[in-house]
Amino acid sequence: MEFKLDDSLGFILNKTNTKLKNKLLQRFNEYNVTPEQWSVLNCLWAQEGISPKELADIIFKDKPNTNRILEKLQMKELIVRKPHPVDKRAYQIFLTNSGWALKGELVPKAMQLLEEATIGIEKHKVVEMKKLLNHIYDNLK
Repeated sequence: MEFKLDDSLGFILNKTNTKLKNKLLQRFNEYNVTPEQWSVLNCLWAQEGISPKELADIIFKDKPNTNRILEKLQMKELIVRKPHPVDKRAYQIFLTNSGWALKGELVPKAMQLLEEATIGIEKHKVVEMKKLLNHIYDNLK
């Protein structure tokens, strides 16, 4: 039995993900935001006041990694941490005005990158590809 790495679904997904992250990093460079920080900002634009644990679950990072990302975003004054109103050991994450302002700058850049990445692929095929990838993910749970 022969196994060709460059024909492996996992390898193809990984190299595509790496390329997308690198291109996103280039586009966000002038804003000093990494793709990992972008994922956190994106979550907070959808729902503020979540805990680091909830955030870690959403972005598929472990808690220490998530905390490092949060520390960097806090140093850049894009987020603030506020004590949880019920659980005094926990805290919630909120965007600053600067964090909110980035939404109008970063979202169009990310959307443009995805448009460029899918040039020549019919929209319904992109939708189907997302469904297939989510199905593969669900199969691996």
